Amino acid sequence: MAGLRLGPLLRYVDDSTATVWVEASRPCTAEVRCADGAHGTARTFQVAGHHYALVPVTGLTARTTTSYEVLLDGTRVWPLPDSPLPPSVIRAGFVDDTVKVAFGSCRWAAPPADGKDPVGPDALDTLAARIAAAPTAERPDVLLLLGDQVYADETSKVTQRRLAARRDLKEPPGSGVADYEEYTQLYYESWLDSQVRWLLSTVPTCMIFDDHDVIDDWNTSASWVADMRATDWWQERVLSGLMSYWVHQHLGNLSPTELAADPLYAAVRDTPDATDLLRAFAHDADANPTSVRWSYRRDFGRVRLLMVDTRAGRVLAEGKRSMLDPGEEAWLRTEALDEPGSYDHLLIGASLPWLLPHLAHDAEGWNAALCRGEKGERWARWGEKMRRAADLEHWSAFPESFDALAALIAEVGSGDRAPATVCVLSGDVHHAYVAEPTWPSGGPHARVLQLTCSPVHNSIPSVLKWGFRFGWSGVARFLGRRIAGHGKVPQPSIDWRCTGGPWFGNQLMTLTLKGRSARLLLEHTREDGRGGARLTTVEESVLTTA
Repeated sequence: MAGLRLGPLLRYVDDSTATVWVEASRPCTAEVRCADGAHGTARTFQVAGHHYALVPVTGLTARTTTSYEVLLDGTRVWPLPDSPLPPSVIRAGFVDDTVKVAFGSCRWAAPPADGKDPVGPDALDTLAARIAAAPTAERPDVLLLLGDQVYADETSKVTQRRLAARRDLKEPPGSGVADYEEYTQLYYESWLDSQVRWLLSTVPTCMIFDDHDVIDDWNTSASWVADMRATDWWQERVLSGLMSYWVHQHLGNLSPTELAADPLYAAVRDTPDATDLLRAFAHDADANPTSVRWSYRRDFGRVRLLMVDTRAGRVLAEGKRSMLDPGEEAWLRTEALDEPGSYDHLLIGASLPWLLPHLAHDAEGWNAALCRGEKGERWARWGEKMRRAADLEHWSAFPESFDALAALIAEVGSGDRAPATVCVLSGDVHHAYVAEPTWPSGGPHARVLQLTCSPVHNSIPSVLKWGFRFGWSGVARFLGRRIAGHGKVPQPSIDWRCTGGPWFGNQLMTLTLKGRSARLLLEHTREDGRGGARLTTVEESVLTTA
């Protein structure tokens, strides 16, 4: 009899359809039955001895909520027997046309040792507990996970014991994962947490990778890639990372219509064992990033989300560096400008922040100038070492891409049919803040904000907390311009200031969007003194009014 290994994950949802992702223990037919009669089935497909299904659910009624159960070959496997948690539900459409978007990044999923979590309460666990305690109360309509859903290079002690049973951890890649099977263990560790498992079964999710989903500083530079490809373990790591991301995360980002038109998805389902097929796809994606688009668009009523890949599709040749390849830039522009006036809010999901503290921004621009040879070969070699050591590879390390995004946002946000807000949603930097840009010409009509929220469950050294606070100061801005001047780096095309934060701790941000109004909520996790945790409000503000 087939068992449920992982899931269910509720992924895509609109007014009448949804997708539910599962992993089963053997080949079978997966089925989703909703209490209101909505229904869907899918046959599992096989990758590296694992069996997955993405079940399309049809017949949902807009603006209603229905509970559901999962069956494998006709046997109910979800909800779990004797579970204390409420039934999982699918909510089709949006109540009162209000869209609540929660987001964050960087969730290190290691289980706490002896009941004590060294990095504090997990924000997803804490959110799950709150929703479970009041299942009819307000909850997010969608949860955006903006990178580092798993840490392939920083594994827990529990995972390391499993890895040591397979191979010698003294040999590269050491305690990091080596292949597809080891990647599956990361997803089990992350998504089998009982509360998080239930949360992901009842709140739709959109996901994108960042570096730790593969390795720290993934695709920092062309020389970094060359050095990694010279090792005897890197190819298996990156191919397995892309394969497992496609299976566990990317498929669920797509709508049923997009899935039906995807030739790779059709081929994977039509072959008895899709391992080689998916491996060839991952090889092409690594060798030629333009062969695949990980970015995607989702529309939630009158809210448009453009989730942008800022990792795998970079152009890394010095002198031509770009955060997005030309095809990706064209896609972003096309989707942002599609049907002007058809949305009230534009959300650009990018794992890496667009607007950084001024000192960090100028340091990255200066480093980019050194690395492309503006001060000679010796400075270029030193600049590359510093780029890797200090993680100098955000938007500001790609100055032309930074300015191009600023120009696109200004264009989208201007005119009679401009949205009320354009928000860049990011993570990565293990703290939260709000930054607001201004343009020399007066800028767009829309309110433009950089909203950064990280980590969901991780930590940051105290010295970096001090550094991020200092980075927004007037002194830091002066120092940054002096540093940039050494590399003859011009002033950026826009200015910006920090209007909230920085805030530190495990946290989630939530945008509540209705009509042309927008409200922002930032919540931290706090231990409640009874062995549990709660989310407490740190910042709540009105961004725009109707």
